[in-house]
Amino acid sequence: QVQLVESGGGLVQPGGSLRLSCVVSVSIFNTMGWYRQAPGKQRELVAMRVRGDDTNYADSVKGRFTISRDNAKNTVYLQMNSLKPEDTAVYYCQVRVFSRDYWGQGTQVTVSS
Repeated sequence: QVQLVESGGGLVQPGGSLRLSCVVSVSIFNTMGWYRQAPGKQRELVAMRVRGDDTNYADSVKGRFTISRDNAKNTVYLQMNSLKPEDTAVYYCQVRVFSRDYWGQGTQVTVSS
């Protein structure tokens, strides 16, 4: 059983920063990502890291968001800077373990003045 627990969401002003955390119940995973979904919209990929430390970012967040991991803590992070109102969504972390995908419960990020 693989469980992901997210935290770090909340309300932030435009231009502000947040760091999302995702604690994973297993220590071995090679693929990790962050997705987001706004009401009435499809879930979209925000950032992904695969084996070899290759990373991909959505064009809308490139240069503002950074995906990383702390192996000692089994934790995945999403650092979000220069936040915009259009970044408002529920954010989900995702990992792949032995060819199976696992998802966090989601955390709300609201960017508003």
